[in-house]
Amino acid sequence: MSLAPLPALADASADFQQLLEDHWARAQQEKIFFRTDPDAFRPDGTLPEMSAAARARREAFNAQILSRLEAIDGTRLSGQERISYQLFRYERETERESYRQYDHLFPITALFGFHMYFADAPANMAFTSVADYEQLIVSFHDYPRYNSEQIAALREGIASGFTQPCVSFQDYGDTISRYIVSNPAESAFYEPFTRFPGNIPDDERQRLSAEAREAIAEDVLPAYESFASFFRNEYLPACRKREGITSVAGGEAYYRYLIRYFTTTDLSPREIHDLGLQESKRIRGEMQAIIEQLEFDGSFRDFLDSLRGDPRFYAEDNQDLLEKVSYIAKKMDGLMPLYFGTLPRMPYTVRQSQGRGAYYASGTADGRTPGVYFINADAFQNQPLYNLEALTLHEAVPGHHHQTALAMELDLPPFRRTLYHSAYGEGWGLYSESLGKEMGFYQDPYSDFGRLTYEMWRANRLVVDTGLHAFGWTRQQAIDYMLANTALSEAEVIAEVDRYITWPAQALSYKVGELRIQALRDKAEDALGDDFDLRAFHDVVVGNGSLAIAILEQVVDAWIESRR
Repeated sequence: MSLAPLPALADASADFQQLLEDHWARAQQEKIFFRTDPDAFRPDGTLPEMSAAARARREAFNAQILSRLEAIDGTRLSGQERISYQLFRYERETERESYRQYDHLFPITALFGFHMYFADAPANMAFTSVADYEQLIVSFHDYPRYNSEQIAALREGIASGFTQPCVSFQDYGDTISRYIVSNPAESAFYEPFTRFPGNIPDDERQRLSAEAREAIAEDVLPAYESFASFFRNEYLPACRKREGITSVAGGEAYYRYLIRYFTTTDLSPREIHDLGLQESKRIRGEMQAIIEQLEFDGSFRDFLDSLRGDPRFYAEDNQDLLEKVSYIAKKMDGLMPLYFGTLPRMPYTVRQSQGRGAYYASGTADGRTPGVYFINADAFQNQPLYNLEALTLHEAVPGHHHQTALAMELDLPPFRRTLYHSAYGEGWGLYSESLGKEMGFYQDPYSDFGRLTYEMWRANRLVVDTGLHAFGWTRQQAIDYMLANTALSEAEVIAEVDRYITWPAQALSYKVGELRIQALRDKAEDALGDDFDLRAFHDVVVGNGSLAIAILEQVVDAWIESRR
């Protein structure tokens, strides 16, 4: 086989690196990073432009990048540079498709909203200098413009029929009004100005506090009041009457796009639905075996009801829940070196969340902000303890924190360090739950049942999400299905179903990704036999940043060949 001339190789590499630098510079300027974890949003001075003109500008730039990419022969690249080329092309092609879709019409779901991300972000930001506080005040001043542009997109949704459904949005106004207060010093936005570090002198503290109160009073709070009025008087009356996104003209094609976007596969709704039924049947058998082991006298539904109503499976108060979570997390920390060869330097912490369930927010690239595993400890009555091990392993380590923090520290192009493919990230989180069994967790049969009900929950998502958006299910059908098959409380099930209704296809990514990762492990174990090294396998899966499923499969296949 003849080798390409060295100058050609050099040109391809140099051209590609320049392209990546140009793209990253524009992304930083736009403050829009395609396919990142939305929970990682943090305002940094002026906010991103969300107008139609800004989207058109970004679309044109993406087209220019793709045109330049066509002129680079990716086959002349090797190693990580080849992976970067494949991944960058995949992302830019997906971004091109996104501009033809309706994503921008849905900046709010039952789970989150642009207004919630903005309000909650400062609690997970580092404030160590005067400049940090000044940048936040700039964000406060810019928020009315940002808010207006988001409202304009929602109005566009009203005009086209792409609104959220009435059945899941009746109480959504509460997520806006809870941030509206009469005294700006009592608002959530002012919280960073109540905890100045010691290096900021008193006169600067007074100045910054006064400027913050003024900006909150004159810019932020009126914008939230404007949004609340718009939602109440315009958006809610125009809400969608049916649950499924496919009830809207153009919705079927949009749902298939969302499946591709979130799962990074070409699976059809029917294939996903059938996969969910198959997985649910398998998991149900394992759950039934535990029920029989516990010698419970009653039906499967009776057992679920007994779990939901037993006070011994709930924390005494919010502090008790936080302490139990922290103990599980620290116990797992000590086991990580046995299963991973490379660990991230960035630490993580456990914090109380406000108004949301459990989730993970990544740290920052500058290392000043740790990863945070948030849990709504105030809702301790709705958080069963038998689910706590699985939940913690998913959100912290070896789940989201390990994978995300490691990606940020890799010697890779910046775009790869911030990427977040849902199938990869959530699939890894779900794989981490099952890995915990090998690592010595779930010794109590109730906790092991909790692990299985979490897995069943993700399998049910394949059935319910496609049922709602492809097969005409109603909200009540979805609720009844999940109540009959998972040990989630009724309040949790209702919140989850509203999430699936208002955020189509995202919930499919967990089980689809986990099954692909487990299949890759099975393939590696079969191919390598006694030479299979679990630590090395884990390092290759999480050691390349977030990847589309097809590219992850190529990476693991190449690793298997290198180990033969």
